[in-house]
Amino acid sequence: MPFPHVLLSAAVSLDGYLDDTGPERLLLSSPADFDRVDEVRASVDAILVGAGTIRADNPRLLVNSPERRAARVAAGKPEYPLKVTVSGSGDLDPAAKFWHTGGEKVVYTTAEGARRLRATDLAADVVALGPGLDWRALLEHLHDVRGVRRLMVEGGGTVHTQLLRDGLADELHLVLAPLFVGDPNAPRLFGPGPYQGGRLRLVETRAIGDVVLMRYEPTAPGVGGLPSAADRHWLALACELAAQCPPSKTAFSVGAVVVADDGTELARGYSREAGDPVVHAEEAALAKIDPGDPRLAGATVYSSLEPCVRRASRPRPCARLILDAGVRRVVTAWREPDTFVAGADGSGALARAGVDVVVLPEYEGAAKAPNGHLLG
Repeated sequence: MPFPHVLLSAAVSLDGYLDDTGPERLLLSSPADFDRVDEVRASVDAILVGAGTIRADNPRLLVNSPERRAARVAAGKPEYPLKVTVSGSGDLDPAAKFWHTGGEKVVYTTAEGARRLRATDLAADVVALGPGLDWRALLEHLHDVRGVRRLMVEGGGTVHTQLLRDGLADELHLVLAPLFVGDPNAPRLFGPGPYQGGRLRLVETRAIGDVVLMRYEPTAPGVGGLPSAADRHWLALACELAAQCPPSKTAFSVGAVVVADDGTELARGYSREAGDPVVHAEEAALAKIDPGDPRLAGATVYSSLEPCVRRASRPRPCARLILDAGVRRVVTAWREPDTFVAGADGSGALARAGVDVVVLPEYEGAAKAPNGHLLG
């Protein structure tokens, strides 16, 4: 199911700490950066912090600018974004500022935590996720039930760590403050654990007063049948490539990208590329990679339309090309209709051959867009 776009936001010292161990919260951002954070808050549908952040910092999590709140209302949105927290135990102070400022609030918890919270006068909706906390179920509920399309996560370090390790963060806004903490007992932004491999993509750096904002996007594909945030980035690129195809009345416009498991782009292609009237997107992309490249075995093919399983123009369909290349994971947006081939089922053919096939239907509209003239 679709998830919200998840934006992680944090400020750290030069040695990677979120705070010190003093009684007062260490202010890492500059006044200009606090205003930037307020602008980002005003742009999202919900803001999430962990229960530990509520206990340690007692935050209000408001949009402070009256002008930005007015702009939200004028756009038909609530004055404040939905405020969200997560607590496995349900041990939350009903007197905290979080509950008594801003707009609506929701707590995601376990079945046991829900029983505990519903016995209090907590000013929030309580959603039980079952015996344990499941981030995918939480994000799905936010998207489908609460209508959240953009989610800003402001901590703490445990929450950021879990979302990054699970491949669920679409972007990271990291502010670096020009000071050191040096206390081994102080909280760090990220904890140890098995993170996704590969380098994140740097999309922006900006000096804001005496701090530096760095914006990153993940690049590493998901594993098996579970989609990652990077899968959405790459599939969106495949859909953009489909729009570059020379138009045709007898074939679909499709884009494809081949990505190694560390997030390295190996090749991209699109239908009818380089003047070849019958080349398919996956075929064009795979042709640019050395067949002996060992990275193919762990790679993911992203295709705006599921790979073909039958074709008249070439002896090997794209599903066969993918299998012969040794690729064992495919992410696609759209199942092939019967326009040209009745009963096409490239996804099924790949799955039966042991390939993990992930369909992200939220990108179907983008995949169909350059093919509207063929669909009626």
